[in-house]
Parts: sequence; C-alpha cells; structure tokens
Amino acid sequence: MPDSPAITALLFGLRGCLVEAGINPKPQPTPGALQTLDWLSQQQVPCAWVDELTSADAEHLARLLPAWIKAQYHTPNPWPAPDACWQALMTLKTHTLDGCVLVSGEPRLLQSGLNAGLWTIGLATSGSLCGTDSQHWQALSPQEQERKRGKATLQLFALGVHSVIDHLEALGDCLADIAQRRLKGERP
Repeated sequence: MPDSPAITALLFGLRGCLVEAGINPKPQPTPGALQTLDWLSQQQVPCAWVDELTSADAEHLARLLPAWIKAQYHTPNPWPAPDACWQALMTLKTHTLDGCVLVSGEPRLLQSGLNAGLWTIGLATSGSLCGTDSQHWQALSPQEQERKRGKATLQLFALGVHSVIDHLEALGDCLADIAQRRLKGERP
C-alpha cells in the first residue's frame, strides 16, 4: 500500500464492506478488512463505519473489528439522506469535508455519501450488488464472476461513485489515485 493516503477521514459501510454478513451464518471480516484498518491506523487516518442496523446487531458484527474504529448506526433520517455520513464525521471530529471518503458496496449508503459531498469508492465484488460472500464468490466460475463484477461496476458508476474497486485489498492504490485527483483540483 502507498505510504500516505492524504485522506482526512475514511468512512466504511459495515455489512458487506468490513464484515461479511447475510449468506454466511457466522459473520467474519471481509478479505483485507483487518489489514486495511491496520494500515489506516498506522497512517493515523480517522475511520468510522456506518450502518442502519439496530445497536445490538451492529455491535454483534462490529466486535470483529478493532476497538479504535468509531461507529455510526442510528440517524433520524434513513439513507440516502447525508445525515449518517455527517454524524460519523462529527464523531471523528473532522473539521472539513475536503479529503473525506466513503467506501461501500451498498448503493443507498454510497448515495448518502454523494449527498454529503464525500468522495465515494464502490465495492464491486464484495458489496451487496454481487449478493455473495467471499467464499461463494470463489466458488463461481470465472465467467460468472466477470458477469457479476461487470454488472455491479456499471451500476456503481451509474450511481455516480468516483472510483470502483473489487475489494478492500485494492483500497490503498485507489486512495492514492483520489489524492492525485485532489492535487489536480478535482472535487467530489
């Protein structure tokens, strides 16, 4: 991963982004999630996860994550309202939207991030658009993987996200790309 992400704050979706939940009865971190969070912690990038779960369900899934990552799981206005993103950034004591990024595979949460004025990164293969966890993904034929990846990528770009990656293991390079785009004056 690059040395410095030049990111102000990073928000993640909980389900399907940091934690696999749904198909697999026992939740587990998504591939690369713990390594990515460790790298971001070393870089001192403030991070939070966002979800619309009840507190009990959210805490059950989040127990798999490092304790330092902040949580935002209750807002008065449901997604795609920007409230959850803004509240998460306030929890992180972020003073500017400049350089704030949301990563998720959930279209409604990504729309919330776009509505909040954040950079957005969509997850094509580990998000809800593919409808599978990493174990089931590996069991698909290469042709079926490519079909699902392509369909999800098109849907994410049609939504208006700024970048699309397959999974969190590709996040470092994507953040470096966003940093370069910011240096050139591009805004979300």
